[in-house]
Amino acid sequence: MDAVCFDMDGVVVDSEDFWIPREVDDLFPTLLPDDDVDVEEVTGMNYRDIYDYLAANYDVAMDRAAFLAWYDEAAETIYGEDVRLLDGLVELVDALRDRGVAVALVSSSPRHWIDIVLARFALEFDAVVSADAVDVPGKPNPDIYEHAADVLGADPAASVAVEDSGHGIEAARRAGMHVVGFKHGDPDDTDRSGAEYVATSPADLREHLLARVDAT
Repeated sequence: MDAVCFDMDGVVVDSEDFWIPREVDDLFPTLLPDDDVDVEEVTGMNYRDIYDYLAANYDVAMDRAAFLAWYDEAAETIYGEDVRLLDGLVELVDALRDRGVAVALVSSSPRHWIDIVLARFALEFDAVVSADAVDVPGKPNPDIYEHAADVLGADPAASVAVEDSGHGIEAARRAGMHVVGFKHGDPDDTDRSGAEYVATSPADLREHLLARVDAT
């Protein structure tokens, strides 16, 4: 195996447990007062893409600047104070590297949000790729994973992506990677059937990844 690419939100940290209630209870009633929108429609997308998607499909009642400012303000608290790190992540990254596998963080979140998480938990990856920073189409488009593979010098077909959202799973699958579905935090009803394997716990995730490495 060449590489393992971890999504950040919902995998490395349990941020979806904090983002989704804020979006449902605070943002959406203000942004979309006349529409009932399922948050699953936008989960896993870059926040700039979320605005474009909602503005194209619904009657939004907030301008783009106010929308982006709401997300940036919420991100400071969510990533700086609220989120918890995936149990055993540091040890898993070390175990993968010991086996010669490159490890990347591949996220739809903007780089300044990612940097909060990296600094808070003292995390190091061989590559950190943000769709927002590298100016490629966000998930569910495959570009971000294709770019990550290029940065790592990895063959997508010999790489694994760990994703929690339908959009993320679709992006990694379209890039040609083996996709592991995972949810860090509270259980939800997300359809992860597009993944080749769905890990149900940190221990299950570790076992699956290391077994796959050791089998190659």
